[in-house]
Amino acid sequence: MEILGPKLLGTSYKDPIASFNLFREYTVRHPEVYWSIILKELSVTFHEPPKCILDTTDKSRPGGTWLPGSVLNIAECCLLPSIHPRKEDDSCAIVWRDEGDDDDSDVNRITLKQLREQVILVANALDRTFTKGDAIAVDMPMTVNAVIIYLAIILAGCVVVSIADSFAAKEIATRLRVSKAKAIFTQYFIVRGGRKFPLYSRVVEASPHKVIVLPVSGHNVGVQLREQDISWKDFLAYDNQHQRPIHFTPAYLPVDSMINILFSSGTTGEPKAIPWTQLSAIRSTAEGWAHINVGVGDVYCWPTNLGWVMGPILLFSCFLTGATLALYHGSPLGRGFGKFVQDAGVTVLGTVPSLVKTWKNTDCIKGLDWTKIKSFASTGETSNVDDDLWLSSKSYYKPIIECCGGTELASSYIQSSLFQPQAFGAFSTASMTTGLVILDEHGVPYPDDKACVGEVGLFPLYLGATDRLLNADHNDVYFKGMPTFKGMRLRRHGDILKRTVGGYIVVQGRADDTMNLGGIKTSSVEIERVCDRSDESILETAAVSVAPPDGGPELLVIFVVLKKGFNQQPEKLKTIFSKTIQTNLNPLFKVSNVKIIPEFPRTASNKLLRRVLRDQIQHELSVRSRM
Repeated sequence: MEILGPKLLGTSYKDPIASFNLFREYTVRHPEVYWSIILKELSVTFHEPPKCILDTTDKSRPGGTWLPGSVLNIAECCLLPSIHPRKEDDSCAIVWRDEGDDDDSDVNRITLKQLREQVILVANALDRTFTKGDAIAVDMPMTVNAVIIYLAIILAGCVVVSIADSFAAKEIATRLRVSKAKAIFTQYFIVRGGRKFPLYSRVVEASPHKVIVLPVSGHNVGVQLREQDISWKDFLAYDNQHQRPIHFTPAYLPVDSMINILFSSGTTGEPKAIPWTQLSAIRSTAEGWAHINVGVGDVYCWPTNLGWVMGPILLFSCFLTGATLALYHGSPLGRGFGKFVQDAGVTVLGTVPSLVKTWKNTDCIKGLDWTKIKSFASTGETSNVDDDLWLSSKSYYKPIIECCGGTELASSYIQSSLFQPQAFGAFSTASMTTGLVILDEHGVPYPDDKACVGEVGLFPLYLGATDRLLNADHNDVYFKGMPTFKGMRLRRHGDILKRTVGGYIVVQGRADDTMNLGGIKTSSVEIERVCDRSDESILETAAVSVAPPDGGPELLVIFVVLKKGFNQQPEKLKTIFSKTIQTNLNPLFKVSNVKIIPEFPRTASNKLLRRVLRDQIQHELSVRSRM
C-alpha cells in the first residue's frame, strides 16, 4: 500500500488504513494489476512465464483464463529457496510434536532442505510405480509424512485425492471410485486423545487397488497387509538401498493443470468432486498473505486434515510465503495441543468455533502462554462472540480473522482485514479482487452501501475458482439460474449474508437454511445466536422450521444440546427462547416446540446437518397427523 498506493490510486490515496477500501475496490476492477503484484510477493517461479495475467476473450469461460501459457510445478515452488530473501535451505519448514510425547521435551523440526530431500525420495518412488497424471489418494492425519506425500505426488506430476481420515469405508469407496484413484496412502491406526482408531482396515473395506501403509511409529506397520499392498518401508526401499543423488526433475505442467481432487461434504447425495489446479494453490496462499499477514518468521498452525480444503490451504500458505508449518500429531481438544502451541512459538493460530468452545468449557489451556500469537483465524461455522472474546484474551486481545469461502473457490470470498477494526463473529470486507452483490428475493442487487439480507452473488472473474467438476455439470451448479449484473452472469455460492449499517457482514446460513415465520424471512443462524446465550444450561442450539402436514404457517422448532451436569425441561426452555427471540429479533416469532438431544448430527467436517433435524420433525408431525 505504501509503495504502490499513490501510483495506483493517485490523489485519492491518503494512507494504507484510510485508503484500504479504495485499494480493495481497485483490485476488483483491475485484478490483473493486483495479481502481477502478488506473484512477486509469493515464492512462485514459472518454468515458462504467462503471456498475460488475464485473458477474457473466450466467452465460454465466464471465470476468464488466468496466467495463460504459463508452466510450472507448484510443489517445486514450495520446496526451493526463494529468489527473494524469503526462505533459505536452513529455514525451519515444519515444527511438530506427537501426542503422547513428553510435553516438556523439545518440539521436532525439519529444515527446508531436509523436507525437499524427503519429498524427492518419495517422488522417485512414485515415478517408478505410477504414471504422470495418475490420481493417488491420501487418507491419514495431517502429519509430516502426509505433507511429504502430498508434495511428492504433485512434484511427480500426479494428482492428490484428498480423503478425510474420519470417513467410513463407504465414503472412502465413493471418493476412490469418482477420482479413479490408482492407490491410496494411509496408516495402520490413528491416535486421538490417547485412544487408537483403526484406519487401514477401513481403507481396505473400501476395496482400493493398492494401499501404501505407513507405520504410526518406528518402521514396521504392525499389521498383515493384503497381497497387493505395500509397507512404507518397502515402497521407499529401492532409493534407500541405492543411495542415489537426491535429485528429481519435476513434472512441469500448465498452470491450470489439476493437482488435487477435493470433495464437498456430500450432505445431499454424492459429494461433488472439485478439482484444484496450480492456480488454486496461488489463490489460497494470497488470501493468507493479504488478510492474515502470514509470512517469513511466522509459525502457522491450524488443526485440520488434508481431506478438507483447509489442509492444502494451510500447506501452501506456509511454503509459498516462507512461514513455518506447525503440526500436532494428535487431538487438538486437550492441553497437549495447547502446550504445543506455546512451545512451537505459534504466531498465527487457526481454529473452528466448536474447538474454541471446547477449550473454553474445559479450561484446558489455563496457565499456558499463547502471547506469541499475533492473530487468530476462524472458519467452518458461525463464530460465537463470547467464545471469540475469550480466545482473543489469550494473547492480549489479538484480532480474530474470520474466513468464509469454499473448496470450489480455493479461498475465502469474505474475510476480515488487519487494516480495519474488527467485530467478533463478523467479516469486515470481501477478499482482495472479489466482487460480490447481495440479492433481494427477486434477484436484484441491493446498493453496496445499504444494510440488507439476501443471497450472495459472486462476480465470475475469480482466479483459482473451479471451471469444472468431475461428476457434475459445473454450469448447472454455479451459474444456471443466476441473474446477470453489469453484463456478467453471477456465480452462485449459496450463502445468505447480512450487511450491517456499519458495513460489516454476517453469514446467516445457507440459502436452504432460511425460514419464513409469519411472512417474515429469517435465518437459522440468527435465531441460534440469541438462543445460545439465553440460559447458562445451553451448550448449543439448532433452529429449523417445518410446514404443518395440513398446511398453514411454518412452525419454529429448536433443538438443544445441554452442557454436562445440567438438566432442563423443554417447556421451560420454550418459554425462555420465546422471550429471548421476541425481545431480540421479532415480537411476532413464536417457538412451537423444543427438543433436547444429546448431540447434533454433523458432516465429517463438523457442519451442522439441520436438514436431518428438519426431516425428523417433519416425520413426527406426519405420524401425529395420521393418528
